[in-house]
Amino acid sequence: QVQLVESGGGLVQAGGSLRLSCAASGRTFSMYAMGWFRQAPGKEREFVATISRSGGRTYYADSVKGRFTISRDNAKNTVYLQMNSLKPEDTAVYYCAASTRLYGGANGSGYDYWGQGTQVTVSS
Repeated sequence: QVQLVESGGGLVQAGGSLRLSCAASGRTFSMYAMGWFRQAPGKEREFVATISRSGGRTYYADSVKGRFTISRDNAKNTVYLQMNSLKPEDTAVYYCAASTRLYGGANGSGYDYWGQGTQVTVSS
């Protein structure tokens, strides 16, 4: 089992940047594919990005491609989401998730563990 704790959210102006971190407990972090999802008020949770166990494979939602970068440091048990050129429509609670599968994918059902979320607010 793994526990996930997100940090790094906050208020930023449009065009700005934030880096989210997700720290995982346990010694087997490298055995989990990781993903980031977000949920805006009144909307369904949506996929943002995912990264394979080794970090060699990544996949992004079209809405964030070219602006966001997912990465991981298995020695630090941490996954990151670097968010650049932020837009007001990026405002949401961002969640990290861990998958026991080789590759988590873009569907939330492919993930087994979830963090509590961190709020990102982008002002216009």
